[in-house]
Amino acid sequence: MNYQKLKGTVDILPDESEKWQVVEQQARAILSNYQFKEIRTPLFEKFDLFARGVGETSDIVSKEMYDFKDKGDRHIALRPEGTAGVVRAYVENKLYAPEYHKPMKLYYIGSMFRYERPQSGRQRQFNQVGVEVFGSKNPAVDVETMALAMDLFKSFGIEDLKLVINSLGDAESRLKYREALIAYLEPHFDELSNDSKERLYKNPLRVLDSKDKKDKVLVADAPSVLDFLNEKSKQHFEAVKEMLEDLSIPYEIDKNMVRGLDYYNDTIFEVMTTHPKFGANATICAGGRYDSLVEEVGGPETPAFGFGFGIERLLILLDFMNYNYPKVSTIDAYVVTIGEKVNKAATKLTQYLRQNNLSVEREFMNRKPGKQFKTADKWDAEFVFTMGEDELNENRVTIKALKSGQQTDIDLGELYSNFEATFKEVESRLMKKGE
Repeated sequence: MNYQKLKGTVDILPDESEKWQVVEQQARAILSNYQFKEIRTPLFEKFDLFARGVGETSDIVSKEMYDFKDKGDRHIALRPEGTAGVVRAYVENKLYAPEYHKPMKLYYIGSMFRYERPQSGRQRQFNQVGVEVFGSKNPAVDVETMALAMDLFKSFGIEDLKLVINSLGDAESRLKYREALIAYLEPHFDELSNDSKERLYKNPLRVLDSKDKKDKVLVADAPSVLDFLNEKSKQHFEAVKEMLEDLSIPYEIDKNMVRGLDYYNDTIFEVMTTHPKFGANATICAGGRYDSLVEEVGGPETPAFGFGFGIERLLILLDFMNYNYPKVSTIDAYVVTIGEKVNKAATKLTQYLRQNNLSVEREFMNRKPGKQFKTADKWDAEFVFTMGEDELNENRVTIKALKSGQQTDIDLGELYSNFEATFKEVESRLMKKGE
């Protein structure tokens, strides 16, 4: 029987996984500069967590969730997004307790699952980098987190970026806007798509997010949520805009922008790319403020802000840019073997070098020395240790520095008895000969 991967999944092969490592390492470095700490949550949670947190009217819960009954008859779901699980962990582990620093800044890198039509950069199993900040209503948190998102993308040399923001207002503002939006859309009820008809009275803001062409035409002249912000939400949004301007971060306001998840309030944002090959105004990162979700999940009242972006979409964009990925699979040394008799000694040498913190590979296929040296060169090995039968009989090894082309012999007994001093002396000797 021929087994094949399931539709909507991909195999990330070694050449590709090196790109992933570069992206993840770069993200971790910048997140560390912003004092974010990693959190790792389960791949599956109770279905109710996502239904309550993400919103039952969202496409994610109503159409895309991978949910099932386990052997204990529990209703389980694979995580379709990262925030709800992180919030659950925050509440369950009482990370809001006084002994923890506030605001608490967390990030995650991992797989999410949604049953949707697979396409380039959007699979049924996909991977996200996400951040969550808990404990502060300060608009500076909104601005810092958006600046972090921009810094992450700019660190890869991406210049075709656009920050788009909006405010959904607090609960009071949203209630007034909800009534106005329903009043505007009701006369057009028969013209709405079936999805929007269903959402109109449950969550009318989701109609603004419809992908249906007719819906888009109808909502183009809908009232703006910004006209319904109360004084508190208005001041928060004004402060966000002022701080972005102080940081010289250009932004645009999209009054019809909403988020696909129900838990957002006040500031929301998207980072878009205008790269010609990626499609006009394609969203590569999105997030915002969600001040009620921690309480929804059973914790104390806790303001929060976060975002997420898909690693696959970022990798596609970097490929369009012909991004020059730094090499990950470079090694310190390659052990060349000549003749079958040296196999045992080569194994001992290779393991000894690794135990002394060198990254080392050795020959296993008994190829000709020329091909082995080509492999060492391809992998950017700094040194080649050559062991043949002559070296074995004389208990020595030949070491060559590939960059300088210089080589020298060394007694294995000396190397094994005092690696640090012996190897340093060899490095110095090869350097001097190369000058």
